[in-house]
Parts: sequence; C-alpha cells; structure tokens
Amino acid sequence: MKKIVVTGPESSGKSTLAKQLASHFNSDWVAEYARDYLNNLQRPYNELDLIEIAKGQINLEKEKEANSADLLFYDTDLLTIQIWSDHKYGRCDLWILEQYANRTKDLYLLCKPDLPWEPDPLRESPNQLNELFNIYKENLKALKVDFEIVDGVGEQRLKNAINLIHL
Repeated sequence: MKKIVVTGPESSGKSTLAKQLASHFNSDWVAEYARDYLNNLQRPYNELDLIEIAKGQINLEKEKEANSADLLFYDTDLLTIQIWSDHKYGRCDLWILEQYANRTKDLYLLCKPDLPWEPDPLRESPNQLNELFNIYKENLKALKVDFEIVDGVGEQRLKNAINLIHL
C-alpha cells in the first residue's frame, strides 16, 4: 500500500486536499484525530493530551490501513503532533517520537501556507504560518523522507498535488 501524508501548518488546506486526492484516486483517507478530540474536550488541552491525540491518530490510521487496498491518504500524521508539541511546549514526549519513527509513509505533501487564513477555534498561530512551514520543511529534510511542496489555490492546488504523485 502506498501511504501519502498531506501535512503543513494550520489553515494550509490539508483536510480539503486529502479528501480531494482520495476522491481523485478513488481511494480512502485518514482524518485528523486531533480535531475530534479537541472539539470534545471540555477544557483547554495540555501537553499530556498530545499523547492521547497520538494514540487516537495511530488507531485511526491502523483501522484505515487494514481496510484499504493500494493507496491511502493521511490528513496529517504524528509529525504534526511532534512539531506542535515542540512549538508549544519546547519538547515532545519520547513515546510520540518512537511511534512516529515506526510509522513510515511513502510521500509527504507539504502544503504551503498560501491560502487565505480561515478562522477556527482550534487554530492558534495565524501569524506564524511561514515560520511553521519552514519548521515542517526542515523536519522533513532531517528525516530524509520523500516530500514535495504543494502550492496554488483551488483547483490549481489539487492539480499541482496530483502531478506530484507518481504511482
């Protein structure tokens, strides 16, 4: 199975693109677990919640992987949790890092933050999108994984992403 992660800073179109790509390639996609977790949390999240979010994300991924055939798209993965933890708390729990190292993917599509900002109660860093994009890029380089940068707006963004995927 080919595994493709759509990643990048908040409000960079990851969820939309993951769904569009899955539809285009007639495949499935894994939603971002953090959104459901945080929407159901009755208090502000803390550093320990990131471990629970990682566990939920892994479970969602495993479920979809067991029921998918040749191609699966991911609306983010544990890299996002690691980067967010480092950004917000200055560190990331070793368990999350270990889990991430064991969950390899074939390609990362890094979404450039060139879309208009969309307010959302779960988004925290509207003024740091370019900084976060560069953090994602440096992390992906350091991990030595295959990644491509996706830019453009609307249908052009989808076309650009499709052209980066070689099956």
